[in-house]
Amino acid sequence: MKVAAAFIALAGLVSAFAPAQNNVNRGTALSANNLEDMPGSTMPFKGFDPLGLATLGSESTLAWFRAAELKHSRVAMLATTGYIVQAAGYHFPGMLSSDVSFETLSAMKPLDAWDSVPDLGKAQIFFTIFFAEVVTEARGTHYTKGGELPTIVFPPIDFSKVDAEKMKVKQSRELNNGRLAMISIMSFIAAANIEGSVPLLTGNPMF
Repeated sequence: MKVAAAFIALAGLVSAFAPAQNNVNRGTALSANNLEDMPGSTMPFKGFDPLGLATLGSESTLAWFRAAELKHSRVAMLATTGYIVQAAGYHFPGMLSSDVSFETLSAMKPLDAWDSVPDLGKAQIFFTIFFAEVVTEARGTHYTKGGELPTIVFPPIDFSKVDAEKMKVKQSRELNNGRLAMISIMSFIAAANIEGSVPLLTGNPMF
């Protein structure tokens, strides 16, 4: 349960912290016929799609897959960073609630700390996630209908003047970092819940 809660708590926040997409024509940027030209298609696995997901449906389906990958990548980067910061003992000063201090939470393993957050606090987190998701999904033309992929909510950074090739490099870096972060946070959670499941993390006090 605590694993599921941790993932739910982070889902959706991703859209609030990500760079905007440039104005590349989506017909070129997101097409099953041009996989190797899409952002994120980099060496050593350029065009890697062993399950053929890019050809599973229409370009709208591909846009949905890409948006899902972006969101999961961004959530994973936040989760990995948060897990490391929490496990390292860094924390806010003061009290989280009337009977729970940030210092107390910092002494716990990250997933145990989430379990110790009061229900009202969890409800506030869930509402913030829900609100951010509704705002980002409801703005303008939806990405499955030709609109831009999920972009930044706050702060409003404008990437529209960045050169298209440089923007593609930045997008590829974001995706590759996010893919690594997804592997990282899954490894962290496995190590925290199944002893010996990640040999490199066995015996680490973070887990």
